[in-house]
Amino acid sequence: MHGYDDIRTAPRALATEAVHAGRDDLARQGLHAPPIDLSTTYPSHDSRGEAARIDAFAATGAEPDGPPVYGRLGNPTVARFETALARLEGTEAAVAFASGMAALSAVLLVRASMGLRHVVAVRPLYGCSDHLLTAGLLGSEVTWTDPAGIAEALRPDTGLVMVESPANPTLAEVDLRAVAHACGSVPLLADNTFATPVLQRPAEQGARLVLHSATKYLGGHGDVMAGVVACDEELAGGLRQIRFATGGVLHPLAGYLLLRGLSTLPVRVRAASATAAELAGRLAADPRVARVHYPRIGGAMIAFEIQGDPHEVIAGVRLITPAVSLGSVDTLIQHPASISHRIVGEDDRRGAGVSDRLLRMSVGLEDVEDLWADLDRALGRPEGARGRIDMRLRRGARPATANPQRPAAPQSLRRFRPDPHSVLRRNQ
Repeated sequence: MHGYDDIRTAPRALATEAVHAGRDDLARQGLHAPPIDLSTTYPSHDSRGEAARIDAFAATGAEPDGPPVYGRLGNPTVARFETALARLEGTEAAVAFASGMAALSAVLLVRASMGLRHVVAVRPLYGCSDHLLTAGLLGSEVTWTDPAGIAEALRPDTGLVMVESPANPTLAEVDLRAVAHACGSVPLLADNTFATPVLQRPAEQGARLVLHSATKYLGGHGDVMAGVVACDEELAGGLRQIRFATGGVLHPLAGYLLLRGLSTLPVRVRAASATAAELAGRLAADPRVARVHYPRIGGAMIAFEIQGDPHEVIAGVRLITPAVSLGSVDTLIQHPASISHRIVGEDDRRGAGVSDRLLRMSVGLEDVEDLWADLDRALGRPEGARGRIDMRLRRGARPATANPQRPAAPQSLRRFRPDPHSVLRRNQ
């Protein structure tokens, strides 16, 4: 067992961690694939010991020692995924939920239980996250601000600052390190769904909670719905207690699929990002496109505003799937003002940069030429002025890995990250 312990605790590259985290104990059990534990309850002849474990959980929310008790308290298969995601994000723990919205709801409820109902947030956010905060459905009160106004917006009852970077759907980015500094002692929650830990790890830049709609890139195949929060153990305990009380648990089969998805996450994100960078450059040079949004850190998401009718593009694609969601192996496109952000008020939506001509595309693993041919047909005949790209990175600026405000990418990632300068040079 000594060799196993050395391998488990030694520092490992992200690609290696993605394959092995949450699976380190399999070989010594004589297993290769992780088992799926579908049990809802577990037998125990030691009722005193079981009572002690439940009391300990009620006090701190710590994962119970010993054998499982009940599916709402925890599940071994889901726990493997949580361990793996925490390793990838560089946090002490992670807590999985039935959906991304269930995960965000649990965070708000934990803070509200401490009398901290006020949230400071930066738009844009995912439309349902925006609605949950704005409508006060969980008793929260929100102050919307830009990143520069966060410190001024804080109050004694502020329990959370929330940002999404790159943001849904405009791909706007914030300086997470600067935002975390502005938060002071208030926890920063960063939605890292679009970037994934392959492109950035918000905890390294000061975020105390990292939120994922695991339905997207973590699962990666459009066949699992889940949410997860990576955080320190203190916050994780409160999240587990909320999950137990509200029942927003993740099904074991979903936990298995997510663990399997993590093993290919770096490969999928790198490949899709390279294709997305190429398509962003072509769209920026196209007269039918008014503006392209593509994040400085790269990634597989593109947002672009067209000169014509965006609904015609949605109706015209054949290879690309017109559908909500993102992060799958196949390319998806949708019109945010009609679907993902429809629930956000029109003035707020437009104020956040979500125009009626904006399309959001999640690039998958298809060949770039096939995707471009489909987009070219769907965009129709050229009209209007030459497009322009908003890369948030101008001529002479340094790439993300050279920015002192961002941690350098792991060495294993640097040679795979698309070079935004190459897109700009093709279109200047």
